[in-house]
Amino acid sequence: MCQVEEDYNDALEHQNVPCISKKCLKCKELTAAVVIRAGDPYCRDCFKEYFIHKFRAMLGKNRVIFPGEKVLLAVSGGPSSCSMLSQVQQGLSQNAHKKLRFVPGIVFIDEGGAVGQSVEERRKTVAELQTVFKATGFPFHIVPLEQVLALPSEVITTVPPSSQRTASAYKAAVDKFTNELKFIGESSNSRATEQEEKETLFPDVPESETQLLQQLITSAKTLTARQDLLNTLRQHLLVHTARTEGYSKLMLGDHCTRLAIKLLTSISLGRGAQLAQDTGFADLRFGDVIMVKPMRDYSAKEIAYYNHMFSVPTVFTPNLETKTTEKASIQRLTESFVTKLQADFPSTVSTIYRTSEKLQTVAKGSSTGHQCDRCLLCMCTLDTDVEKASAFKATLISEQLSRTKSPRASSTNIQSPNPEMAATAGQCCSSEEAKDCDSVASGEGCCSPAKTPEATDLKSLLCYSCRLTMKDMSSMERLPPYILLEAQRRQRRSRMREEIADFLLDECD
Repeated sequence: MCQVEEDYNDALEHQNVPCISKKCLKCKELTAAVVIRAGDPYCRDCFKEYFIHKFRAMLGKNRVIFPGEKVLLAVSGGPSSCSMLSQVQQGLSQNAHKKLRFVPGIVFIDEGGAVGQSVEERRKTVAELQTVFKATGFPFHIVPLEQVLALPSEVITTVPPSSQRTASAYKAAVDKFTNELKFIGESSNSRATEQEEKETLFPDVPESETQLLQQLITSAKTLTARQDLLNTLRQHLLVHTARTEGYSKLMLGDHCTRLAIKLLTSISLGRGAQLAQDTGFADLRFGDVIMVKPMRDYSAKEIAYYNHMFSVPTVFTPNLETKTTEKASIQRLTESFVTKLQADFPSTVSTIYRTSEKLQTVAKGSSTGHQCDRCLLCMCTLDTDVEKASAFKATLISEQLSRTKSPRASSTNIQSPNPEMAATAGQCCSSEEAKDCDSVASGEGCCSPAKTPEATDLKSLLCYSCRLTMKDMSSMERLPPYILLEAQRRQRRSRMREEIADFLLDECD
């Protein structure tokens, strides 16, 4: 209750709340303009220097990109990839302190057909991105996702690199590039001009191909499977573009926050054996085209601050997860979980990210280089060749016991999608020129119709995670032809290897 003689004239006591210093942490003179973490305030100039140094240090520490190499930058229009493009542009400018020594190019995969955008909306997005790309002066490629339906089967094969790169070779490449710097600059400028004149319009995409792509994406029953399938198709198209245009490196814009989310998502999807390749700096699964992630040390907060302070242009492109709830897919739920936890515990993302740096893939010996030992979709080493007393085998047994349908009704056994694929059954799988086998007529050859299976078992060619994705698809016949052709080729070679196994020498011999 209130007291009549209560005195309110005394001054109220104010609690001293610790505040962050308003001076820059580095120069200690200018006023801080941004606070990256608690206790790390930076002024505008020091923050820019810190951001640029982080990008250069990541490339210099790993030394994967050699001087004079052609590097393809995968730009989606988002904050991270556009910030990466800005860093490369600044690193190649005339007034750069330590100039970058590679020859860049840009690629944009237009996924508007997969998410249901109209042609006008896709043209508008491409026009905005072309304005950004032309300002850099780099050659760029606008590739619709529909082109994935016409890819060759060589896309999902591992091509060995042309030569092994060592420390001495890197120093020799630096000296050679320094001597030829002027010539490379002139040739890159001429290529950029030709590319701008060549690709200024949105490439025409037939309506039938867009419908086939939408049917392929919608054949996956869950949004989780659709997102995983779309990521796989995008990766195949990026690698194919890099190979056809002569690029040996593919630069991705995955940042620290995205990689932390990807790590937990991959574990949830059964990709634990592929974590080192999915989250590491360099991904060597395709051999001749190495995918690198120079933005992996940046957080989403740092990138957002940098783009806002220095007016880095970005273009919004919708995806499958746009305007979805946080429980719509495993990827979306993991993203919501990590971002909310990061808001209360600022070290969440860095802790998960540092864990990913310690991951390594255990080599299986010389068999890892064989094509049949790699997943048909993600091109990672198969993780299904395990002992009988394992969790994977126990899962298969439980699945077989709980299955109500007959094995003949399994959706993983598919027929040839068209007569052209069936015609390839008469070609010799061991010949590079695809000539007919001499013993086909007699019915005794390795590729004769009697020896070639009528159906292709996709499950035996996939890793555990990709098996789960294919399990959520209503029909395997909607997969792109290059995947089905490669599956049949691997199946034929596997059968041929089993037939001549008694005549082969052991690897130890």
